[in-house]
Amino acid sequence: MNTAESVPKNPSSCSMSPLNLEEFRRQGYMAIDFIADYYQNIEKHPVLSQVKPGYLKNLFPKSAPYSPEPIETILHDVQKHIVPGITHWQSPSYFGYFPSSASTAGFLGEMLCTGFNVVGFDWMSSPAATELENIVMEWLGEMLTLPKCFLFAGNGGGVIQGTTCEAILCTLVAARDRMLSQIGKDNIGKLVVYGSNQTHSALQKAAHVAGIHKTNCRAIETTKSTSFALSPESLRLAISLDIESGLVPMFLCATIGTTATTAVDPLRPLCDVANSYGLWVHVDAAYAGNACICPEFQHFLDGVEGAHSFSLNAHKWFFTTLDCCCLWLKDPKALTKSLSTNPEYLMSNHATNSEQVVNYKDWQIALSRRFRSMKLWLVLRSYGVGNLRSFLRSHVKMAQLFEDLVASDKRFEVVVPRNFAMVCFRALPLAISKEVSENGMAVNGQKISYDQECSNQLNQELLKSINASGHVYLTHAVVAGLYIIRFAVGATLTEDRHVFTAWKVVQEHLDAITGM
Repeated sequence: MNTAESVPKNPSSCSMSPLNLEEFRRQGYMAIDFIADYYQNIEKHPVLSQVKPGYLKNLFPKSAPYSPEPIETILHDVQKHIVPGITHWQSPSYFGYFPSSASTAGFLGEMLCTGFNVVGFDWMSSPAATELENIVMEWLGEMLTLPKCFLFAGNGGGVIQGTTCEAILCTLVAARDRMLSQIGKDNIGKLVVYGSNQTHSALQKAAHVAGIHKTNCRAIETTKSTSFALSPESLRLAISLDIESGLVPMFLCATIGTTATTAVDPLRPLCDVANSYGLWVHVDAAYAGNACICPEFQHFLDGVEGAHSFSLNAHKWFFTTLDCCCLWLKDPKALTKSLSTNPEYLMSNHATNSEQVVNYKDWQIALSRRFRSMKLWLVLRSYGVGNLRSFLRSHVKMAQLFEDLVASDKRFEVVVPRNFAMVCFRALPLAISKEVSENGMAVNGQKISYDQECSNQLNQELLKSINASGHVYLTHAVVAGLYIIRFAVGATLTEDRHVFTAWKVVQEHLDAITGM
């Protein structure tokens, strides 16, 4: 990189165009080749980045370059300095968190979205952006067999948000305002929101932003006996206690596929309880909702007709690049009533004034919005429902393969039933030791007793060792005090051989830790 302190004598003159079409074509081909080469060689990189905090600061100049640099130099720096600092989410050996699956159609849709660079806040600002979003949300809703009341055809409707955090915040604000219109705005301090102790932290953040007091956020305990799903009886008890205390129950977030273990909350009985007390029910199906395009998984949505809103992240497990959170509502007017803004400078077109079109600016927090429907449209058209189902089923099958491998080794256990394409497992200290004594076994030279602390310490050390190797990447969760390891299949390039290799890595690192 180059820098300069002086300024030109004639700053208005510039021989360089920021949108030279020939250069765009030339550099665009180079960028595509670079990305294709990255994917072709992705298995050569350690899955988890091995760099130390602050590594990049010492590699680049302190100031931005004054004069232009060629794309060749920039891409060289990307390869040399940026790629080593990436944790490779698209690696076929990436099994951490939840997937962020990629596809050719997703990439090209993102390219078209960025290339058009429209700011589609209302219908007039780009009619195609609004209407294509209407269409793809109807398509996807029908693929999920969502009740008609969630679709535009049934006076509901869908919108593409950025993330689940935004979807929960928007619906919570709508629920808040609906309740305050009944009890008075001065009573906002009485409003209570409900989830389980497995509900995503997005609920707590949304409640905080929406002005709900942190002491009024209920994280209801779940147990292993219910596979960590939220119990309707526990919900009813929590609501009853709050009402007795003079509080006002307002919002329930139920989950299809929790982050820790992919637990599934029973929608029908939960909705029955919530609706009997007048709560807004939002269903967060960020990860697992994608699988529900397959008929064999649609039973998990039984009872969704009792909810008020439903969302999933197509950027997780639907081969659509980040960001693309699909949100459906039974009553969009409840949302737009809370989020609408109508300044004069946005009122100068007949379509908006006639109320015959959707203005998505009123369905979200921000005014500006990207043409996200373009990439989802390309994914749906390029692969079709049949192939998309096959892709998802292949991931589920690979997860089942890993589950079988875990079950075949008596040193491990599967902690909770597998619902989708993630396996939760842990090593069992008692089954590992060949030299059982009253003082326990040795892990890394230290004798520890046979209890939950021992198990947690062993599995924590095992996961740390696995990830440090760079061969695979897994993440953890803690449920009911148990430290468990999560193995989530979903990267587009993953094949059976990567699952077998991952299992071999797990076994080898356990052997190394325990000295077996």
